[in-house]
Amino acid sequence: MSKLTGWWKNRSSAAKVELYIRWSFHSFVPLEVFSFGLPSLVSPVNTAPLPVSLALLLMMCVHSVLVGFLSSRALDWIAGRRDRPVRLAVAVAVLTAVSCLALLVVRRAGTVAEGVAPPLILGMTSFATGALVLCMRRVRHKTCIAPAWALCAGLAVFAMGVGVAEALGYTIGVLLTGLFMSVAYGFSGWLLNAVHELDRARELQAQLAVAEERLRFGRDLHDVMGRNLAVIALKSELAVQLARRERPEAVDQMIEVQRIARESQREVRDVVRGYREADLTAELEGARGVLSAAGMECRVEIEAGRALRPEVQSALGWVVREATTNVLRHGDARSCVIRLTAPDEGALTLVVENDGAPEAPAGPPGSGLAGLRERLAVLDGTLEAGPVDGGRFRLRARIPGGQLRGLEVRA
Repeated sequence: MSKLTGWWKNRSSAAKVELYIRWSFHSFVPLEVFSFGLPSLVSPVNTAPLPVSLALLLMMCVHSVLVGFLSSRALDWIAGRRDRPVRLAVAVAVLTAVSCLALLVVRRAGTVAEGVAPPLILGMTSFATGALVLCMRRVRHKTCIAPAWALCAGLAVFAMGVGVAEALGYTIGVLLTGLFMSVAYGFSGWLLNAVHELDRARELQAQLAVAEERLRFGRDLHDVMGRNLAVIALKSELAVQLARRERPEAVDQMIEVQRIARESQREVRDVVRGYREADLTAELEGARGVLSAAGMECRVEIEAGRALRPEVQSALGWVVREATTNVLRHGDARSCVIRLTAPDEGALTLVVENDGAPEAPAGPPGSGLAGLRERLAVLDGTLEAGPVDGGRFRLRARIPGGQLRGLEVRA
């Protein structure tokens, strides 16, 4: 059963919405034929010869397939994978107009009964209107399609001398069904565009966070090394000049260069140490803020009966940071719980659990969890990660009680 549903659970929110909308539009292909075409052509009211009925049914089938194909191409255009299907949209509009005119002609000639043509015309114009709406960028253009079809249908019926009442009936019927399909298709297109924009925004947010961290590290490194390297260059140049003049002060200058170089080495180690260490309290608050901004319900629970050493906080801070990144990048989480338990006696446990986890990884395993296990191994800690019941993913870090003393963690 899990294999049958895995193809759905492993998709992102945008992919799920797109798949649902796409197959909904695919289902409209047989719906147009079986709801508007067949009932009219096989009803007792239809007195047309069999070849004419079969030709009308074939025309309806070709029209429905072409409209479904246009809807699929339009969804690809909205998702940014194809160019706008302008030629296909023109072909659908021309086929719809020609088919409706052909129906009116055979209706005027008396080949088909009066009750056969209206359902066929309403079906073709309504579904064509929905597909054409998907191909429009501006709202005012989308709202003009249904009135345009209604006006053309009314004028065509009136021009054939059928009568004003029947022409008005065609106009109102085409207008109402066209407006309904315009709203349905238009909202589906807007929803698909919105979820894809949200998906791209999440990816951009992660990229910006990485870029910001790189800029911060580069700025700190520049502030530390820029001044010291400039001083080293000046003193080295001065030492060279003094050495050429055989002045004993050259030795003093090189000793100063050596001192500055060692000091720079120590400062660089401090910068790297600060970059590699993570504050647990800050990471917990950051995880709550980032996940909440992404539309998830994040709950942080802290049951700390003792204080924690700085290295323990740093290791757990990295666990929270990596787990938050995985929740954002993988699966389709709607809720996340981060629970830190540090009793007076016993081992410390940090659990990060979220829903919407895929049953199988989407790609090759990364190095994030392996790095966390290496950090925790220094503290004799362990890390467990994997799916649990209910479509959830749980990451648990455990550190023995002997490592827990030092700084206090506050909620």
